[in-house]
Amino acid sequence: MTEIIRPSTVLPANRRPIQITTADGLNLVGEVATPLGEISGSLLCLHPNPAGGGMMDSHIYKKAANRLPAMAGIQVIRFNTRGTTSEAGTSEGTFDQGEAEEADVHAAINYCFDTLKVSSLWVVGWSFGTDLALRYAKDSRLTGLILLSPPMQRTKDSDLQFWQNDSRPVIAYIPEHDEYLNPEQAKERFKIFPRLTLIPIAGAKHLWVGERYVHLVLSEITKQIAPNKLPLPTEI
Repeated sequence: MTEIIRPSTVLPANRRPIQITTADGLNLVGEVATPLGEISGSLLCLHPNPAGGGMMDSHIYKKAANRLPAMAGIQVIRFNTRGTTSEAGTSEGTFDQGEAEEADVHAAINYCFDTLKVSSLWVVGWSFGTDLALRYAKDSRLTGLILLSPPMQRTKDSDLQFWQNDSRPVIAYIPEHDEYLNPEQAKERFKIFPRLTLIPIAGAKHLWVGERYVHLVLSEITKQIAPNKLPLPTEI
């Protein structure tokens, strides 16, 4: 008998806590969820603004960790940036509006390659996390970027120019009803980055609330990392 996948559904994976140490000596808490079988790719999650409640357990990321290892063979790495709290604990340091967090992003990327020994790593940013991705996830070892609801509050034109001159894929998903940056505003804001793949999502809002949009986002992530695993199931 099958069961519909619900917000609380947790599928099998090898889940373990991790600790990431930054160049300035802070310990950041996190978790890696690894498929029980073959790994098709790895995903590093940069969470929304902690000043607004963002953390590694923000619902899209929590559900990605709960589902994608089993559904798509995707390894999901999440962590709290400095001063951020979740069920896993609180990362050391103080929230710095996206400035000192540069060291957090670099440390997390290094941890993925040096400790977890990932072979292919995508970075996904959501809201505040998209600014961190565009500004700081420029490491040449990365495969590409996925941007969810970019507010474009901290990213500079020079960052966009970097990515325009780069060859790696950058895909942005823009909710139709995003109060920070809707699809028309995004076209204008990203016009110096025409290489960007910009995908408007009808009906969606900044926080991607609702199982319909969770499934859509997880499917789009899988489309980039492990397209042979599509379509993702809606029942187990």
